[in-house]
Amino acid sequence: KTKYSKLIFRKSDTVPEELHQRVQESFLTLREHNCFFQDLVRIKGKDFLTPVSRILIGNPGCTYKYLNTRLFTVPWPTEGYDIKYCSPQIHDACKALMRLNDYLHIEAVKALQGQNLFETKEIKDATVIDREQSFATSLLEQGSVSKDQSGVCLPEDDRSLKNRTSYNLTLLNYMDPLQMLYLKQEPYFGMGNMAVSWHHDENLVERSVVAVYSYSCEDSAVEESSEQELKGRDPAVWYVGLKVAWDIETPGLAVPLHQGDIYLMLDDLNMTHQHCVLAGLSPRFSSTHRVADSSRGTLEYILGQCELALQNLQTDSDSMALSLKSLEAAVVKQVEEIHNEVEFEWLRQFWFQGKRYLKCTDWWLKPMAKLEEFWRKMEIMTSLVLSEVRKEQQIEEQRNETISCFLLLLKERQRLRKEWTTR
Repeated sequence: KTKYSKLIFRKSDTVPEELHQRVQESFLTLREHNCFFQDLVRIKGKDFLTPVSRILIGNPGCTYKYLNTRLFTVPWPTEGYDIKYCSPQIHDACKALMRLNDYLHIEAVKALQGQNLFETKEIKDATVIDREQSFATSLLEQGSVSKDQSGVCLPEDDRSLKNRTSYNLTLLNYMDPLQMLYLKQEPYFGMGNMAVSWHHDENLVERSVVAVYSYSCEDSAVEESSEQELKGRDPAVWYVGLKVAWDIETPGLAVPLHQGDIYLMLDDLNMTHQHCVLAGLSPRFSSTHRVADSSRGTLEYILGQCELALQNLQTDSDSMALSLKSLEAAVVKQVEEIHNEVEFEWLRQFWFQGKRYLKCTDWWLKPMAKLEEFWRKMEIMTSLVLSEVRKEQQIEEQRNETISCFLLLLKERQRLRKEWTTR
């Protein structure tokens, strides 16, 4: 109750049956169309294939980066966007996951309101018992918070709640443990086989809620196993494990996950705790809904960066010759940083994953073509800087300053190109 109070668990019978049906059908559809992929991630300079296969679905133009690998969303059907899917079934699958996303958003808001009410009650308990405290207590016992009532006790505004629960994507996971030759053992508490090792989720808006829908394809063998009297964890059933970060003295927690169960990690739980996924025997899907930090991870952002860089490029109206407006060190540095960002955070990350997104939609091809066009212009801008700094009429101090910052970024580009070529 004290160490894991921000983990909220919802049994499958609390979720509408129609939603279960649509979401579970969408998982199976995506698997049938071979839309789940193992990611090649980079940890401490080495590449590893993830044991879990994944696909990212979410807002058009959104991306999610983890372990030095950027994933690009297969966009769910969003009003105002022209999205062509490879089949009507994939369209329906993405639509079902968008409906699940909306449902989990509402559940996350309710959970945060409940948490705020509980914390408000605790503060009041520590000071003075009055009518208002009794009112808050009765609300907690009833387990319901209406909009009017929640307004009395909420220490944060609606905008903050919305920002921390407005999921812009879901990372779908699939794994069949019986197809895996080797799974790591959980090292601290003897919890058994791990499908996903202890970790914090990366690249999220601070204190945002992570919501997970779990669907394990349980069969009769698994059900029989769960009826046996076993000490500790049933190895046939999937579990989510939690532990306090950098603390193996506090007992870990393992919660069983059955078809259609949901759990929410509220507030700062993702930072103060680590979680893992413990493998059962049957194949399992999960849909993990996140508020990804989109400050540097959207198509809109990177196109804006490109336009900013290209403001330093001008074309002569008569000769059509290209030249730079400024050779100031700060301007050159900004352009070359954007040049590197476009190449290594976007173009290479996208094509490194191959043409896997084309199994679902071709939505990203036009934006990538546009980014490549901008990148080519930035390559020309790099050549123009080299040409200009070679000219002797440049003021030496300014020239040296430009060269020194320019060389650092060129060396970084050369290093990263070698690294990517090796990969």
